[in-house]
Amino acid sequence: MQHTEAAWVTFPSGADTIRGYLALPVRAQEPPPVVVMAHENLGVTEHRERVTERLAAEGFACLTVDLYSRIGGRPPQDFTTADERRAKAFLAARDEQAVPDLEAGLDHLASRADVDASRAAVVGFCLGGGLALAWAVQTDRLACAVPLYGLPELPAAYSPTGRVRSRIDVADRVRCPVQAHFGGADEVIPLDQVARLGDALKLSGQRTEVHVYDGAGHAYHDDTHPNHHAEAARLTWERTLEFLRAHL
Repeated sequence: MQHTEAAWVTFPSGADTIRGYLALPVRAQEPPPVVVMAHENLGVTEHRERVTERLAAEGFACLTVDLYSRIGGRPPQDFTTADERRAKAFLAARDEQAVPDLEAGLDHLASRADVDASRAAVVGFCLGGGLALAWAVQTDRLACAVPLYGLPELPAAYSPTGRVRSRIDVADRVRCPVQAHFGGADEVIPLDQVARLGDALKLSGQRTEVHVYDGAGHAYHDDTHPNHHAEAARLTWERTLEFLRAHL
């Protein structure tokens, strides 16, 4: 494990100024490879900051892009039900805005002399897991993508088109290796969607892995969440690090 330093940084995304939480390994012998992290629908939580720092401790420069920068760093708060909260959070970080924000985060990393953005990956959680897949379809700048419990199909209420937005329909066009992680007891993501996503990913010709953890629910990697599943989280972390090191 390496010593790290972390701080908020800002960078442009189109006409807007976006912030991100950046953690760097200290005294690295050479500029480290980079990981752009896409957060869940809760935004950049304290837990997400700690995971950013954990990746830096493993030797990666990690930037978690705040996809809610334009609205104060939090998802919309004007909701009355849990379903409404999630729908508004997803709509506020829709693909058309969030993927360019992730790209802008990578641009920021590429402008720095202390990291090596020519070796780049994306890691995403829930909302961010779906964005990781969407980005991997659109760019050749990523060496690999690791989505954790990204929704294979966004419900119509979560989509700006008012129709289901499917990651499955585009997964055969990912341009980099993908390692995906899902809970076998996820109350949000049906296992048949996971299976169909895995089949579609195989058609890409890229190295792809889909791991399903028995008994783990949605958000199982988050040790502050009621669904935290320690064994699934440990194995996911080990596999993620191995995958990142293999491709970066």
